[in-house]
Amino acid sequence: MERAYTVIQAAAEGGILRLTLNNPWRKNAIGPAMVNELLHALEAGMADEAVRCVVLTGAGDAFCAGGDFAQMSGDGAPQAEGKGDYADLLLALANARKPIVARVNGHALGGGLGLVAASHFAIGARGAKLGTPEINVGLFPMMIMAVLQRHVSRRKLLEMMLFGQRLDADEAAQCGLLSRAVEPDALDAAVGEVTSTVLSKSPIAIRLGLEAFAAQDDLDLEAALPLLRERLAGCLATDDAREGLMAFLEKRPPRWSGK
Repeated sequence: MERAYTVIQAAAEGGILRLTLNNPWRKNAIGPAMVNELLHALEAGMADEAVRCVVLTGAGDAFCAGGDFAQMSGDGAPQAEGKGDYADLLLALANARKPIVARVNGHALGGGLGLVAASHFAIGARGAKLGTPEINVGLFPMMIMAVLQRHVSRRKLLEMMLFGQRLDADEAAQCGLLSRAVEPDALDAAVGEVTSTVLSKSPIAIRLGLEAFAAQDDLDLEAALPLLRERLAGCLATDDAREGLMAFLEKRPPRWSGK
């Protein structure tokens, strides 16, 4: 967490790592430097036992306006050298072993919407627009399609991508892109409800659960159930599972050790 960043900010406190896209004069447009810094910060956060949850947000009045067109290659994707590219970033978010909460404080478009869709939770402020405007500049939201289709119906997704639609926060919540939409002055409280709930649960149960969730996501039922049976056995073998069951029987709050 001590790494110096130029286009993001990273601050950890009380078990929460807050990552802020910090390029407000470009509406936090995402380019190679931001991709690499986010990948570094996420890797550090996943390795830090004190971090239990990650909040991802944007500086200024936007969450992320999308890919930085000035830094794009011919296929329309932000290219990065070093840690990885935008696809690696989406994978890092989707496969994170600790909950990622997108605090959508303003517009989340194109690649910015991909970050929202790849997060585990997404709370959006009313007034924010979420959409896929790439078609309007002769591009198509290729990579973010993979994470958007996990939340939005096939017909709605095609309509969004082919028409370049921008949804308001309530519409985005209705179609599954946001967990919920709230008034701007209630955004921090709503995000706080999520993070405080996460902090009250067993760290190892959350980690094992998220790993299992990611592993079974694309499997059919015949393959998913045996895998999850094995993962349940691993969860039952933890100290936290034994403590949780004992606390339930003794009618007391559990004391999590994270083991």
